[in-house]
Order: sequence, then structure tokens, then C-alpha cells
Amino acid sequence: MADRKRILIADDDPDLLELLKMDLDHQGYEVFTAANGKDTLQRALAEKFDVILLDVMMPYIDGYHVAHELTDKLGDKAPYILIITSRDTSREKGIALISGAHEVLQKPFEMAKLHERLASILAKTP
Repeated sequence: MADRKRILIADDDPDLLELLKMDLDHQGYEVFTAANGKDTLQRALAEKFDVILLDVMMPYIDGYHVAHELTDKLGDKAPYILIITSRDTSREKGIALISGAHEVLQKPFEMAKLHERLASILAKTP
């Protein structure tokens, strides 16, 4: 499938990475993973992704700094950034938006809700 949407999942929890990768791959997305902020930033600057699912608390560089760097360096070409965090999203949403992320989804979340968000996000992207 040449038109599969590319998603980068960035999280330091290997079990969650594997679960999300398997599920989203099964949904028809082309899925890639990164286990820390440094690798996430390097990969996202080197490759094109439609969406990045970005954890906040990761080794080396936190998710907010990754989002800021990506939007600063890529501008309008930056992928859609969906922060996934176990932190209180009512408190974190402002920080996420200032960092360049588009929205926040609080962990734990139902996979159906993630599927719904991704479908909505990707319906808006070319």
C-alpha cells in the first residue's frame, strides 16, 4: 500500500511501544518506534511522518522539547504531534500546545479512542 500513513510512536515503555506498534500496524498504518527523545528527534528530522505519538517523560530529551525542536526546525512541514502522557492533561495541555504539539491524550486510553483521534487527524492531512 503506497499511501499508508506513517506514524512514529515515541515512548520509553517497551511494552506500550510494542502494543501500539502491533495494533496500529494491524490498522493499516506504517508504524515506526523510538524509545527516547534523542532518537525521536533525529528520526523525525530525517524522515517524513504524518503523525507522531509522543510521550512526555522520556530519556535524554523530554517530549515537550522534541515537539518544540520539530516545529521550530520543520515549521509547516512538521508532522501532527499528539502528546500521550500519564500526567494530568488539564494541567499539561497548555504546555503541550506551547511546545508545538497539537493535542494531548491521557494514558491510559482506550485503543478505540486512539483510532478515532488518528482517523480524524489523518482525514485533515494531505
